[in-house]
Amino acid sequence: MTGASFAELTTLRLGGPIARLVTATTQRDLVDLLHGVWGSGEPWLVLGGGSNLVAGDEGFDGTVVRIATSGIEVLPGAPEGSVRLRVQAGENWDGFIAWTVAHGYSGLEALSGIPGSVGAAPVQNIGAYGQELSEALVGVWFLDEGADAPRWMAAAELELGYRTSVLKQGLAGVVVAVEVQLHDTAAERAVLGEAIGRPIAYAQLAAALGVQPGDRAPVAKVRDTVLALRGSKGMVLDPADPDSVSAGSFFTNPIVTERVARSLPADAPRWYLDPEQPDEVVPLSRLASHSPLDAFLDLQAEFAAGDDEPPAETEPAEPLVKLSAAWLIEQAGIHRGFALPGSRAAVSSKHTLALTNRGGATAAELAELARYVRHRVQADFGIVLHPEPVLVGVEI
Repeated sequence: MTGASFAELTTLRLGGPIARLVTATTQRDLVDLLHGVWGSGEPWLVLGGGSNLVAGDEGFDGTVVRIATSGIEVLPGAPEGSVRLRVQAGENWDGFIAWTVAHGYSGLEALSGIPGSVGAAPVQNIGAYGQELSEALVGVWFLDEGADAPRWMAAAELELGYRTSVLKQGLAGVVVAVEVQLHDTAAERAVLGEAIGRPIAYAQLAAALGVQPGDRAPVAKVRDTVLALRGSKGMVLDPADPDSVSAGSFFTNPIVTERVARSLPADAPRWYLDPEQPDEVVPLSRLASHSPLDAFLDLQAEFAAGDDEPPAETEPAEPLVKLSAAWLIEQAGIHRGFALPGSRAAVSSKHTLALTNRGGATAAELAELARYVRHRVQADFGIVLHPEPVLVGVEI
């Protein structure tokens, strides 16, 4: 397909023309399309929900593979009280979370309302309101560029961190499916009559729910409350809300050493990071089959019943502290709704972490605003903010 543009396919509604756009609706089609694109030697790019992408005004002179695969599968072999799910990469993330809540599965409900596709979630290791995908992620099925068939990558292999992974750091290929393990609330439902979720770990969410941190609440109520909180910040896609024409949080919260954190004013928000613990590693044995893709599909079925190895523990070399990018931006004099003179890009009127397209903005205007915000924070605090979205044909 020709004639498409990133402005039509991204939540920021900006970006230039796409030379060639192809869409995969099944896993097999996705693998076949990617093989064809890779065989041609032309530039390529994969696109899911378009919610975490800033594309340049000149567009992309190559093939964009849009992943529109679908399917949620309950796998056998999960421990008692748990459920293991395999989700195709093209599934809408919030649609998937709505599905888990409707079935009484807990562990991801605080991630409600995040736009985008399931396949993009482990790339960023998305997180919000006290939950991260890494807490539930078992692993992904990943097709390396040029490979015949996808391979299994356990969560520990992905080197998941704060909004990062090896997938984001340059591993060439595509996530075709994601597997997670959630808490099955069937036992609670039988006694209490409703699905009760995991302990609430985020103070703002707990307050909105009317409970204390560490308390539990019905998963449906948690989802509804998170959607309301995100909506109040313009972080839920809404055609009637111009603040939602964004890529969500544009900058990640900086991770600095304790020494740097202590140099900031006493009222600067900061959170000490706990030592990271690698996720579960699951052994597997390769199967012989008549074709690489069929072998992959057979391997998925066998792997679903695999046993897990216990996680190991690691300890950081020195204390690390997470800062609030929003606080730094506001203290640097950037207020909600701020825009450079004559620009159609602006800071969200609801949240200083989001940069928005107020109508007809160009990628160049958005990049200019991002550079200005970053420069102000660096000048005032000596801290460099890093963009969270993927940048294609754009520099800040």
